[in-house]
Amino acid sequence: QVQLVESGGGLVQAGGSLRLSCAASGLTFSSYAMGWFRQAPGKEREFVAAISWSGGRTYYGDSVKGRFTISRANAKNTVYLQMNSLKPEDTAVYYCAAPPPLSKYGLGSRNQYEYEYWGQGTQVTVSS
Repeated sequence: QVQLVESGGGLVQAGGSLRLSCAASGLTFSSYAMGWFRQAPGKEREFVAAISWSGGRTYYGDSVKGRFTISRANAKNTVYLQMNSLKPEDTAVYYCAAPPPLSKYGLGSRNQYEYEYWGQGTQVTVSS
């Protein structure tokens, strides 16, 4: 059974930083691309970042490019999202996601429908 557990969210002032972690179990983590998405109240789920199975390719949403960095530690079955220069509009619940079992060695995707497994989310609140 695949489980994704996010941590690291919290309350931070505008301009501050947070690092989110997502610990994965129940899958061969090093063989799968991973993604981060977010959802603010009353808004659609939004792509934030994705990373290929090897870590060699990364992708970012336009609103976070240059401020957020996705990385992975395959030995720890963990994917990270380093968030710098946070803005109030970054306030949302952040989710990590993994693709279905047959999608090994993927490059990562901006499309939420290409992910099958989701964590419970971690709240990030940025005050102005």
